[in-house]
Amino acid sequence: MQPVRMTDQMWQHLLSLRDGNVRPVALPDDPVACGLSLYKPIALRNGSFVMAQVGQSLDGRVATPTGDAQDVSGCDGIAHLHRCRALVDAVVVGVGTVVADNPSLSVRAVSGRNPVRVVVDCNGRLPEHAKMLHDGGMPVLVMQADDIAVKPSAHEVIRLKRQANGWLSPQDIVEALAKRGLTSILVEGGATTISRFVDACLVDRLHVSVAPIIIGSGPAGIRFSPIDRLSEARRPDVQVYNIGSDIVFDCNFRAEAGDAAVSPQSQDVLMADTA
Repeated sequence: MQPVRMTDQMWQHLLSLRDGNVRPVALPDDPVACGLSLYKPIALRNGSFVMAQVGQSLDGRVATPTGDAQDVSGCDGIAHLHRCRALVDAVVVGVGTVVADNPSLSVRAVSGRNPVRVVVDCNGRLPEHAKMLHDGGMPVLVMQADDIAVKPSAHEVIRLKRQANGWLSPQDIVEALAKRGLTSILVEGGATTISRFVDACLVDRLHVSVAPIIIGSGPAGIRFSPIDRLSEARRPDVQVYNIGSDIVFDCNFRAEAGDAAVSPQSQDVLMADTA
């Protein structure tokens, strides 16, 4: 497990990489311990980059059954999320997250620029009183199916083709953002939105930030398509970081997890549902 001791010098270095400076701020003496390896892949701007981030409890919950998600992540987990926001062009959430949490999706816990806010709102459910629409912050882009009625609004609505499954294509969303110069994307929630981007093989990195609490029940932070065999399980290359109050699992979906190869003998083992 690698310790992350973020310093002002390291953070300014990462921000300068994010801004494409030819001569970024000088590195400290122990860059790995300060978080270079965790954040540099986000800060570097080498074409399209999509990451997802989940903050959850030890038992994989992101809220109570009543929807209370306050303080699931510790103070360092929140700072980590805000660093990720500050290093990308745009942050993407599903409309369900806006309805449930009414987030600002801005950078407050650290220094840095705010990302463009993107709401995936296939059926036009975004409340007009949502905080992000009236806070005077960065623009809000709403991704909407092209077969629903157009409503007058102060924010930009991007109309995309509805897929056979009734939803919008994550690939279409990424391409629409790229046309607007937004090539570095953080998919922040909820679990369904994140799973669709992962299932579409668009996510380069998944950060799972785990706080030392046990909620016991409530919605899960990650929900992927069901599988029958462990040989079908995703096996990304994973690095683990101690960021203080939370632990971050940095899952690299673009790297080969060579040591996690499944043996031929295990490929036909079925998991029994004993619940």
